[in-house]
Amino acid sequence: MIDVVIDALVREFKTDLAPARFLGAVAGRVLDAGGGPVTMEALIDIIVDDRASAVRSAVRSSLTRWDAEGAAEWTAATAPQTDGRRTLIYTLLGIPEVAFEALTAAFPIAGGPTVIAAPQPWEPWYVPERRVAQNFYWSAYRRVLAAKGWEPEVITGLDVATTAVVQRLADPTRDEPYQSKGLVVGHVQSGKTANFTGVIAKAIDAGYRLVIVLTGTIELLRSQTQRRLDMELIGMQNIDDAEYENDEDWHAGRFLDHVLDPNHSNEAPAIRRLTGRVDDYQALAKGIGTLHYEFADHSRPLFDPVNLYPSNVRVAVVKKNAAVLRKLVADVGRIPTPLEQIPTLIIDDEADQASVNTQNPKNFAAGRIERTAINEQISRLLDTLKRSQYIGYTATPFANVFVDPDDSVNIFPNDFIVSLDRPEKYMGGADFHDADQLDDGVEKTPANSNEKAFVRDLRAQSDEDRTAEMRRALDSFVLAGAIKLYRQGRGVPGDFRHHTMLVHESVKQAEHKALADDFEMVWKRAGYSQPHGLARLENLWDDDFRRVSAVRADPSTASPASFGELEVFIGAACDRIGSGVSPVIVVNGAADKDYIQEPLDFQEHPVWKILVGGTKLSRGFTVEGLTTTYYTRRTAQADTLMQMGRWFGFRPGYRDLVRLFIGREVPGPGGRIVDMYEAFEAVVADEEEFRDELRRFKGVNEAGEPMVTPRDVPPMVFQRLPWLRPTATNKMYNAELSYRSVGGQSFSFTMQAPRGDGSYNATHFAAVRPLLDALDGSGEFSFIDKDSTSRMFHARYGIVDAAVVLETITRFVWDANWDFEPHRRAFESAMKRGALEDMAILLPIPKTKKPATIGDYPTELPLVNRKREEADYRTGFTGTAVRERDAIEHIAGNPSKLVGGRLADALRSPTRGAMILLFASDPPKGSRHFKSHRRGRADPRDVATLFSYALPYLADPSPKVGFTVRKEGAGAIVDA
Repeated sequence: MIDVVIDALVREFKTDLAPARFLGAVAGRVLDAGGGPVTMEALIDIIVDDRASAVRSAVRSSLTRWDAEGAAEWTAATAPQTDGRRTLIYTLLGIPEVAFEALTAAFPIAGGPTVIAAPQPWEPWYVPERRVAQNFYWSAYRRVLAAKGWEPEVITGLDVATTAVVQRLADPTRDEPYQSKGLVVGHVQSGKTANFTGVIAKAIDAGYRLVIVLTGTIELLRSQTQRRLDMELIGMQNIDDAEYENDEDWHAGRFLDHVLDPNHSNEAPAIRRLTGRVDDYQALAKGIGTLHYEFADHSRPLFDPVNLYPSNVRVAVVKKNAAVLRKLVADVGRIPTPLEQIPTLIIDDEADQASVNTQNPKNFAAGRIERTAINEQISRLLDTLKRSQYIGYTATPFANVFVDPDDSVNIFPNDFIVSLDRPEKYMGGADFHDADQLDDGVEKTPANSNEKAFVRDLRAQSDEDRTAEMRRALDSFVLAGAIKLYRQGRGVPGDFRHHTMLVHESVKQAEHKALADDFEMVWKRAGYSQPHGLARLENLWDDDFRRVSAVRADPSTASPASFGELEVFIGAACDRIGSGVSPVIVVNGAADKDYIQEPLDFQEHPVWKILVGGTKLSRGFTVEGLTTTYYTRRTAQADTLMQMGRWFGFRPGYRDLVRLFIGREVPGPGGRIVDMYEAFEAVVADEEEFRDELRRFKGVNEAGEPMVTPRDVPPMVFQRLPWLRPTATNKMYNAELSYRSVGGQSFSFTMQAPRGDGSYNATHFAAVRPLLDALDGSGEFSFIDKDSTSRMFHARYGIVDAAVVLETITRFVWDANWDFEPHRRAFESAMKRGALEDMAILLPIPKTKKPATIGDYPTELPLVNRKREEADYRTGFTGTAVRERDAIEHIAGNPSKLVGGRLADALRSPTRGAMILLFASDPPKGSRHFKSHRRGRADPRDVATLFSYALPYLADPSPKVGFTVRKEGAGAIVDA
């Protein structure tokens, strides 16, 4: 009978409608099957039981959707993803309050995408009832994802994220046209295409009848996107068989086969493709009738539901080429159907590339905006199609948020910005860098350091050294390929069809051929079938791959016990890589024909090759099976640098085999030497800070108004590298952050100016002496460690008047590219409002550190190790006190951080903030002076003073930011 109960529960929770009581329905099915009475208590026990996996999956999916719901009436003004919303859900389900805690522990509230949105001029329209009534293409896409092996929870996450986008578009049946413009921010190589495919599916179901997808600037990417949409959304019934007659997946039945043919059914619209696998948009000429929409009732407009739902959909996948777009714009202008009646969705993939208007506003004639060629065509589409909605997709949004928001037909995301969560099993920038500082004396290993596991340095100073580094990269590629074949043969789940290596050293096409020749020569001399080559691979296995896989491979992933087990697969890997004309493919060229070459067609056959290229492989195009990267190219824009991170992505079955060979001493302008690994680390940190800021300030304030709107986002972009701008200068828009406060949350003030001669350090130490003099107590505080265990730390502490603290921190000197003013204003405002009276100052005392005398200060003080970023790459420090900040957030009254222990609770006061002080050894670069403090004394010039603080929670219980208006004629907000 338990099977009947489980089946009944799954049925009740597989719904897209509102939460409703389920006990009666389940009990009825059990009685019908001959069972006895069913109690809610028994059902709750089953729901939280790990063994009832089908029930847990269905319940988790429903709770995730209900938690995120933003349009349904049943939500009763509760905010998404809050305790209040979850309590309402349980109540509507008829669950007694006594079970709430157990259910929330079993099914925690999921975060969901971060949404920054302006108020919408309409009532919610994309409600559950409408989503259920029209869902043909979304249901089809959901089946495709399930068939590809996506977990139900992941599909639900995509459902939530795509609904968050579609509900912010205008209702396609709305009488008055409205153009909604938004931006969806993903991660590099993280599945943005899956998101916009889902958005297109739902938009078609909702009534959008013209879909234009703008891809990158090359045919390679356009063709890849077209095939993806054909295969997973448009479906076989809407495609001519001849177009994919040579495609392996078409013949294997992997293309979507709809449950009914929309060309011969009134239940769903058919899709008319205006572009094909190898055909970009062509002027229709006499065939303009292709764009003539079908009407059921000519007395009504197309957007009337009577006409809209039966009419067919037109889809064009177009690369961002001015000539191609001009053809499209011209044909759109000739559509027989009144243009103002056509609900249109424009998806702009890689929206920060080519779409942004980069003309200098200072050169505009009075009252006239000059545009770049591609931006002009996009603007014409928006101007012509009054019901068009624009959604930009990018992993590097900085150019888009700097667009002029007052340009009515430009692409600034006036209505919404959606930041997608990092997907599960995604390997991104943070996975190649070490965010956490290791304790003193702890050696970096592949187990505790991402750098040790996945990153290999390129530091060659001679041709001989360079050849050796190239050979080691090739050895890693071959060895990883052999391990993939080993795992494939043992049935390890994963994607082993493709195996590629990316070589990216220059953007200049003339240099690619020479680089390819160099790698081919090293390949020919590597001797992989000879004893010396195999011996080299065995050493690489023992020294590198064996050790990394032992601690980084999924526990269920098989790895060879010895090199002997692997040796038989090395020849097979080399045969695949060396097949055809050459193991190396050059991917570049001024003409599309240079890219469309059989060896690089990931769709038609497996690709095991070394790819040498530049810009063409650094924007949007997915390099399938990428495992080894050899990278030394420098760039001056953070977004460009991030897009070059092709080594980011999903690596099912071979995550532990990924290796990044990266230049650590790359020549830069002015004779400067650039560490590209450090540069990526800085960009990753800046990007995460930007996303964190969006998360902090999403949602609404006490008055029900958005805390920030898309217009307020540009100043949240921070630049840490003096030479690395967030985006190109001609894409940046002026704005200024004037106030920033989050009550009860700590902020680490690490952005100090370069060390220089140490005088800033001396100034900072002198400034905090009054705080040190007030440390008259000591005791134990608590924090929650990374393993969720509560641990203790000892600290000296004291209470200092807020005015004294403000005077102290105002004396600090900050990096030229970072502004302390918004924080100072928030601090001062809290004081003036009486919300901040004093601060608890904590000085942690490490157990293993011997204290030192700093200058002439009479009391010995602890010195810790904190990494100063080199001025050539990034100023400031890597962090202050990450773990200990739990204590100051407790003291500051953060209700979600009451974990600092009894002493923190005793120090807590409604008008008290809290600060952590640290002193870090900071000698001149290359100096040995850091050893002097171990002898008991340190020069204040060689000691950096670091701090984090949290304002009282009640000072600003909801995050608050303030902005100044755009200044006429002002320059970019970042001016390096």
